[in-house]
Amino acid sequence: MSLNDRRRHRRHAGRRTQEQRRTETQQRLMDATAEALADLGWSGLSTTEVSRRAGVSRGAQQHHYPTKMALVAAALEHLLDRLRAEYEQAFAELPRDRRDVAGALDLFWETLRQPPAMALLELALAGRTDEDLRGVSLDLNERVVQIVKEVFHDLFPETLPEDLVDTLIRGLFAMLVGLSLQNSLDGDADGHQAKVLAQVKEFARLLVPDPGTVPATAAASAEPQPVPVPEH
Repeated sequence: MSLNDRRRHRRHAGRRTQEQRRTETQQRLMDATAEALADLGWSGLSTTEVSRRAGVSRGAQQHHYPTKMALVAAALEHLLDRLRAEYEQAFAELPRDRRDVAGALDLFWETLRQPPAMALLELALAGRTDEDLRGVSLDLNERVVQIVKEVFHDLFPETLPEDLVDTLIRGLFAMLVGLSLQNSLDGDADGHQAKVLAQVKEFARLLVPDPGTVPATAAASAEPQPVPVPEH
């Protein structure tokens, strides 16, 4: 390798390293925003607190996200991508006998009680009274519903009609969000939320067969039918 080639290689390597540092800083800021929202709520969120939690200077934070709203808008996109990726990975890592609709619901319930999902819930609730935030979070519910529908179709393809999937998931999401909000207040001290989730899973098992099984109606239609004997 010539001297000029080595210099070009070092310059390119330096640019890659700088890009990596930039990505890492942004990642830390996004994660810190989610943690601050979950812990302190929208009213307690500040760019100073996010910088402190991320371990970066205020100047570095403002370089990447000049305003609080720019930071929150970026965090929202990051959280949506993160939640989907982490959910799909967690489902794939479940024991094989739990990779069914009940296991998917257990995992969804667990996901909704973690800081990233609580941060999104906080943004949705705060957008009701904050005009600036409303512009960022107005379609948040719809975007989450669409993600849940896409993941459902990936995990359990062709199990239910599309119009039924849409209605069921919207209802399920609204109910679990309400339960997660109550859970954040009382930790399900009386076990009511666990009972509701257990009933929902029983209902879901009736609608969505375990992967690899054949629904009874499909099995019946697949049974050999007697061949009619022609009359002479």
